[in-house]
Amino acid sequence: MGELTCCEKVNAWLRNSKAYLLIISLQFGSAGMYVLTMAALNKGMSHYVFVVYRNVIATVALAPFAFFLERKIRPKMTVRIFSEIMALGFVEIILDQCFTYLGMKLTSASFASAVMNSVPSITFVLAILFRLERMKLREIGCQAKVIGTVVSLGGAFLMALYKGPVLQITGSSAATQMHQPENVNDPTGSHWLLGGVFLLIGCAGFSAFYILQAITLKKYPAEMSLATWVCFVGTLQSSVVTIFIERHNLEAWALGLDSRLFASAYAGIVTSAFQFYVQGSVIKTMGPVFVTAFNPLRMIIVTALACILLSEKLHLGSIVGGVVVVIGLYLVVWGKWKEQKSIKLEEESPQKISQQGQQQLPITDSKIDDNVNTNKAQLVTNVDPTSMERQ
Repeated sequence: MGELTCCEKVNAWLRNSKAYLLIISLQFGSAGMYVLTMAALNKGMSHYVFVVYRNVIATVALAPFAFFLERKIRPKMTVRIFSEIMALGFVEIILDQCFTYLGMKLTSASFASAVMNSVPSITFVLAILFRLERMKLREIGCQAKVIGTVVSLGGAFLMALYKGPVLQITGSSAATQMHQPENVNDPTGSHWLLGGVFLLIGCAGFSAFYILQAITLKKYPAEMSLATWVCFVGTLQSSVVTIFIERHNLEAWALGLDSRLFASAYAGIVTSAFQFYVQGSVIKTMGPVFVTAFNPLRMIIVTALACILLSEKLHLGSIVGGVVVVIGLYLVVWGKWKEQKSIKLEEESPQKISQQGQQQLPITDSKIDDNVNTNKAQLVTNVDPTSMERQ
């Protein structure tokens, strides 16, 4: 066989790197959502209303593609699957989105993104409990995943708790600073503790969503249809919550041609419709821990964008914590790569043994048959004809 051409090498690299590239693109898209959402919340938009509009737009964007592209592979809906979809809508839309946006409103976009880096650690523990993740501590790949998860979580807490001196960033000036209520976007304010609690509730909901999504996809392997159902059910659930909470403030539902509408559309299309579908596809092949391992990358992007666009203060602790998070991220990714490699070798070795056995058996049988035939021929030639006549 000849050497691979340049195009074939590129195609092979893209196939092997597809999951990594997709998840990295999700982190950039999700980082943009944090910044745009913070801008909308700073303009007084209700985070409950924002959640409703986000999921309405996501449902409308996904439904046509799910209906036509997956009509032949979409399994039949059952009561059990629908109950799991209802649970997915609750943990993702109500627990994750509602509480995360509430915590972000009380703190800042960069602080919220930093706290959300506890999601990989929580997801890793839940994945082990539900036996969705391989756990062999004697293997170096598993050891790297555990150490990387702990390091990433430590970096996230370092970024959230240790401030250090303020670093001056070009573009982060008072002239570009948006009008914000007191103590908002400052983690040392009086709302910091309560906002942190709400963000941790959102982390728990997000981790539970990853695990339940992986379980549901085994019974309902239609990623786009599942994402559509989750957004639709989440719209109904969040609408009930929002109607009750904002019952005395009907003006909260109003939208204008400003950042509120743009943020809702962006969050619905990019971070709900596109993200849920891609996330489900990658979870089926790589598992939920692999998907969440890239969340720290989003924290770094959000911190940079928030300092430039939202004029949030950047401290030395954010830089140091970000470096630690990246180290942990690379450990997890490397451990996952080693694990996938060992699994592939384990799957290939029995196949090679069976193939070798199938190739050797016919040769052995033919040799036996040849030996039997030659022995019979020798017996016939050695028989004395006169003795046969006497008998």
